[in-house]
Amino acid sequence: MKIVAQIREPIEEEMVLFEEKFRSSMSSKVALFNRITYYIVNRKGKQMRPMFVFLTAKLLNKGKVEERTYTGASIIELIHTASLVHDDVVDDSNKRRGFFSVNALWKNKIAVLVGDYLFSKGLLVALEKRDYDLLQIISNSVKEMSEGELLQIEKARRLDITEEVYYDIIRQKTATLIAACCSMGAASVRPESEEVAIFRKFGQLCGMAFQIKDDLFDYGSEQIGKPTGIDIKEQKMTLPLIYVLNNSPKDKKHWLINSIKNHNKDKKRVKEVIAYVKEKGGLDYAVTKMLEFKDEALSLLDSYEDSEYKSALILMVNYVVDRKK
Repeated sequence: MKIVAQIREPIEEEMVLFEEKFRSSMSSKVALFNRITYYIVNRKGKQMRPMFVFLTAKLLNKGKVEERTYTGASIIELIHTASLVHDDVVDDSNKRRGFFSVNALWKNKIAVLVGDYLFSKGLLVALEKRDYDLLQIISNSVKEMSEGELLQIEKARRLDITEEVYYDIIRQKTATLIAACCSMGAASVRPESEEVAIFRKFGQLCGMAFQIKDDLFDYGSEQIGKPTGIDIKEQKMTLPLIYVLNNSPKDKKHWLINSIKNHNKDKKRVKEVIAYVKEKGGLDYAVTKMLEFKDEALSLLDSYEDSEYKSALILMVNYVVDRKK
């Protein structure tokens, strides 16, 4: 958490004010809803996404933010929170960041409605301020997130996923929201400038590295933590597995596909798959690709003059690939 505090330092003032504005943007006339959102807000994560918004804006605007920057950060956090509530329903997950999920405490029906409400609030925040460019950025992201999830489900059924399709999935499913954070930060202070596209690309590359890091957690190591095999149990085709599948002899490929399709709940078999993926260089390959995305993201910052905001963004990108959970 020490690194997160360092990243947050140049935007501490803005983050404190943002949290106040964010809490008020979630309020409702329905007491049950306010009880649930109070529960969500008090169990918030690191808030990396709003941090991306503020750091990008301050980098491009000589250390200043606009009212639009707060609007952008609120939109992002509302949509992100909504997507997490819905994800827990879709994945039938009872825990979120070590606490009970909304669906575990209030059941699926209420969780879906809470997610819907947060989505609509995110869009309304932009409309109320007439920030139509920010609305377009987030609307595109929501569309891509849904498409990415559906593409992953479609491909998991057939297990015929290529590396390119995998990149398409994570670009839409995960990277699009981080891309929206950075383009939103740029648009809030430099609307219709080339920086909006540059920082969209920057955020997208960070998001790609972020998702590959998540994939690696599933395999574990001394640095990463205990192997879980959850992605294999859920038949999610991640980069280490895709690489090994595409570079294995026919008999081993058949064994892998059979393991994922028919034995994904067998703990011993899942452990054997993890061991084989490691042995055949799947993790090393994924780490190489993750670092390529990271380096490409950092190269986009080269042309901007040094500042505490640029340093914090560099630290953020490195944290994405070095984090332990």
